[in-house]
Amino acid sequence: MNCLKSKPAPLALALALAMGHLTASAQALPADPVPIRIAAQPLAQALNDWARQTGVQLVVQQSLVAGKTAPAVAGRLAPRQALDQLLAGSGLSASVEGNAVVIRTLVPGASNASLPAVTVQAEGEQSATSRVQGYVARRSATGTKTDTPIIETPQSISVITADRIEAMGAANLKDALGYTPGVSTTTYGADSRYDWISLRGFDAYSPGFYLDGLPLRNNSTWGVWRTENYGAERIELLRGPSSVLYGMSGPGGVVNVVSKRPTAEPVHELQLQLGDHARKQVAGDFSGALDAEGKLLYRITGLLRDAQLPAAKEADDRSYIAPSLTWKPSSDTTLTLLSQFTRTRSGVYTRARPQVGSLDPTAIGSYIPSKLFVGEPGFDRFDQDQEMVGYQFEHRIDDTWTVRQNARYAHQKLDYTGTQLRGFTALNPDVPNDPVNFQQMARSVFGSRENIAAVALDNQAQADFRTGEAQHKVLVGLDYQRTRIDQITFSGGSASPLNIYAPVYGGPIERPAPYFDGITRLTQTGLYLQDQIKWGERWSLTLGGRYDDAESTVFSRLDGSTQRIRDHKFTSRAGLVYLHPSGWAPYLSYSESFAPTATIDPVSGDPFKPESGKQFEAGVRYQPTGSKAMYSAAVFDLRRKNYISFDGDAMPRQTGEISVRGLELEATAEVAPRMNLTASYSYTPRAIVTASSNASEIGKQATAVPRHRFSVWADYRFANGLKLGLGARYTGTNYGDGEAARPSKVPASTVLDAMLGYDIDRWTLALNLRNLTNKTYIANCGYGNCYYGYPRTATATATYRW
Repeated sequence: MNCLKSKPAPLALALALAMGHLTASAQALPADPVPIRIAAQPLAQALNDWARQTGVQLVVQQSLVAGKTAPAVAGRLAPRQALDQLLAGSGLSASVEGNAVVIRTLVPGASNASLPAVTVQAEGEQSATSRVQGYVARRSATGTKTDTPIIETPQSISVITADRIEAMGAANLKDALGYTPGVSTTTYGADSRYDWISLRGFDAYSPGFYLDGLPLRNNSTWGVWRTENYGAERIELLRGPSSVLYGMSGPGGVVNVVSKRPTAEPVHELQLQLGDHARKQVAGDFSGALDAEGKLLYRITGLLRDAQLPAAKEADDRSYIAPSLTWKPSSDTTLTLLSQFTRTRSGVYTRARPQVGSLDPTAIGSYIPSKLFVGEPGFDRFDQDQEMVGYQFEHRIDDTWTVRQNARYAHQKLDYTGTQLRGFTALNPDVPNDPVNFQQMARSVFGSRENIAAVALDNQAQADFRTGEAQHKVLVGLDYQRTRIDQITFSGGSASPLNIYAPVYGGPIERPAPYFDGITRLTQTGLYLQDQIKWGERWSLTLGGRYDDAESTVFSRLDGSTQRIRDHKFTSRAGLVYLHPSGWAPYLSYSESFAPTATIDPVSGDPFKPESGKQFEAGVRYQPTGSKAMYSAAVFDLRRKNYISFDGDAMPRQTGEISVRGLELEATAEVAPRMNLTASYSYTPRAIVTASSNASEIGKQATAVPRHRFSVWADYRFANGLKLGLGARYTGTNYGDGEAARPSKVPASTVLDAMLGYDIDRWTLALNLRNLTNKTYIANCGYGNCYYGYPRTATATATYRW
């Protein structure tokens, strides 16, 4: 008798197996789900992998499995469910006979229900879009547009799971990404309007984020699309140029938010949240099947918030609802309808201050109070409405071909006005150092009204086949996006001066004439091809190419002119991964980006040039077998040309080229039962301007790129339900804009976050504190301004699940 042990030798199963009985008991098929990752291959080898991954002993005759193949099976599955999927269509069945798990020929009409039915307890990592239990995701589609193990992706990628978002109390995208390497969430300090996020030294908010793999194009306007963390299943970060898959994108990488989707397993959740600044929020998440067969699934996620900003009691209100529906007429066809509607009624909260009076003292040694509200109550507002409706369709034609189509229509309206500090007003110019000259500050006004409509469509055909020893996963795609922006934007004018020690609001406001009043249209069509080639179990090669055709049209109501720019570009990508059996996976990659822009130069009135990027990256990942852990390291050399930044007047400007080189380390693991850890380190020794329209900038350090950045977060759940979490975010010194005669050296800062929670029955209680010590710090400086980080925020959350 021969049988598979819990850790069998990696031999084909059917070499010499004879029928017999095992010494294992009927507990050989436990009910708890375990991570399963089995490739499509001969059935003998698939059963060998199943036994190794589940730790279950198995007996089967050689003749029964000879010549048979098994499909790919992946996810967190109960061993019985995974075994049934492997045996589907093979004419074989598994049963417990005495103390043995035996594979036999399926007898027509016979009962094969010797084993009890198993219910999957958690979907976990079953696919690239489903919920992950804990912090460690093993699969993603953001790096390839196919459901691919992260360890086989030849580019740096991070996944922030819903469990991690909840544990950290991350209220927005910036909070969620604050503990990942290569990411800066403090480019403009505290800001209630936007998620200012930079990746590897370059902004990710323009050209925009992604939602479910489709772009939320921003075009450097002020109507920046926002996402809602409560509606996210996971947030994925792909570092480096990614135009082969996504067309127009920045060189720093792609931020892709994966929406919560309908599930067959019922979800019932209600949440109440209270916090400082009069924060009151109620949220709910519900999902399940609408029919007995589970072919029609629904999900409704939403929240309602009534809150205030940290200064001047300005509103910070939001409503959000995201209904979705999935229809599965067969095992080969799925249609999911996704929608979300967001309404924001808010004031404007920023902590921008002139450099003199914040980072540097005034001539008399004074500073502008960091808590000063520099806006104008009743005038400042940020009212934004977003509606998005789309679908994702997938149909498996046969064992080789699968087709997909993803589409979305999005609409946004923005009404934004605000004020900003300009500098001190000299009330006694004859005596320069008179303290009265450093008490009153001039203010200017800014505003933009925008109406944005965007359509995105992505058609894909995927072919899975073999050529000799190579397994191919070929993806052919044709995508299209179109954005129309009707915009009126002004900057300048004046608001009444502000005494920084005894502010009085309500004075006259002078609105300037708009510097832009018109309609911008941007269209892009891209054709792409990707081949993921795998030789055996060790080598994985990814090759990709794409051709983009883009056109931007700008019509100005100010002078009646129309400007049209058309660009086209071929971009490429290549990556090689070696999968060592110990769990190590070193890789090499090259990638490119291309991003036409419809942004207008306010000086010349002409559209800015398109930007491009290229990157070389080498890295290694380690995924220990049988544990929930992922460790990674990457070095990169990245260049960006013709990028857009904003000056101290909030005006866009285009700089020539920036070169960034760095090292990134990341560890995410369940280091002990009930204990999660995530840590990251970024080392960026080079981030300099190598070409610029302003010669004085060349050779200088780029803004908001510290040489060192480190973060760590850990949380532990005691057996009695008590939970504790603590995190630290360190940002090293960095430099301000390159135009200053003396670059501004921003001091290093360390910010602490904490969580105290308790699980009891169906209740989860948590208190989250961000900036635990209420540290006052300058996050960054640029173009003559400095930006303070967020003060302490406290949020208490009670969640009931049933």
